[in-house]
Amino acid sequence: MIKTRTFKGSSTIVAGLSTLALAVSAHAETLNIVSWGGAYTDSQQKAYHAPWAAQNGDEIINIDRSGNALAGLRAQSQAGNVTWDLVDMLPADAMIACAEGLIEPLDHDALLAPAPDGTPASEDFVDGALGECFVASIVYSNVVAFNTEMFPEDKQPSTIADVFDLENFPGKRTLLRKPINNLEWALVADGVAPEDVYDVLETEEGVQRAFAKLDTIKDHVIWWEEGAQPPQLLADKEVAFGSAYNGRIFNAMVSENQPFEIIWDAQVFELDGWVVPTGKLDKVKDYLRFATDTQRLADQAQYISYGPARKSSADMVSTHAETGIDMMPHMPTFPPNFATAIPKNDEFWADYGDELTQRFDAWLAQ
Repeated sequence: MIKTRTFKGSSTIVAGLSTLALAVSAHAETLNIVSWGGAYTDSQQKAYHAPWAAQNGDEIINIDRSGNALAGLRAQSQAGNVTWDLVDMLPADAMIACAEGLIEPLDHDALLAPAPDGTPASEDFVDGALGECFVASIVYSNVVAFNTEMFPEDKQPSTIADVFDLENFPGKRTLLRKPINNLEWALVADGVAPEDVYDVLETEEGVQRAFAKLDTIKDHVIWWEEGAQPPQLLADKEVAFGSAYNGRIFNAMVSENQPFEIIWDAQVFELDGWVVPTGKLDKVKDYLRFATDTQRLADQAQYISYGPARKSSADMVSTHAETGIDMMPHMPTFPPNFATAIPKNDEFWADYGDELTQRFDAWLAQ
């Protein structure tokens, strides 16, 4: 079920500003913005939805995506009734949506704000952040975390291989019910260097090797489909390990004081950002420029441990807005966390995703 939440700008009219208020009201929009929900949407609301609504009088309706955003956009397009105005989407899905004409091509330097020093957007965003129809906002990571209370203090797991070691680290695991990340981790746990993972996965032998490694823990896995599930399963001690988005684990650790720790080894990091459904660019272009500027992306890092996709935002990342803790050690791109990181290969998953998903589903059914 798709959930919607509304955030409105202030409707207070101050004496002497009635003309301005009327002008804002005349141009106010209702923006239907689709995102992931949970801690991530909350960070978006605080960093740029709320400031934008207060500044422009727009009504922002947050739609918590249910399932695949690409599939939802396809369905609306086929029905001839596209109600989404801006959609948070992964780069691999954005490539497909762009090729299918579901989303707008973007002229990045014309559309997006330059850095404070005047550097054009095309030079200020990190590598891979700008696609033909895509603009990233954050760098996030797929990680495995564990509940520290489920292992002796002198025997805590620390590598992705430990997730596959049932003898030394017993207990259930919860993993995303998709091939992505799981195949990469299986190969690393089986001895493949992180930088070689996709070369190996492009071979039939490599795919078989990954599934064979997953076979070793298959009977001990609870498969999750919604991002809120892994932290809850870990908190309830139904599982010892859980794959998750690093921001979800951070939120549970910091805001809920859960005894979790992230295994940064072989994190699969990727970008996430915005696409504009076809025909909606004029409606959302001003908002998109605001929401992706240097200040707004730095502000978002106060609320969730995802790195800003703009280089000029990095030095502005400081402390957590609620607890005051230093955010840098919790970022995927923090050097000690990044040592064995795997950049998700979006082209690989765009090319092989359907085939590997079919194989994964068949493997699950065996």
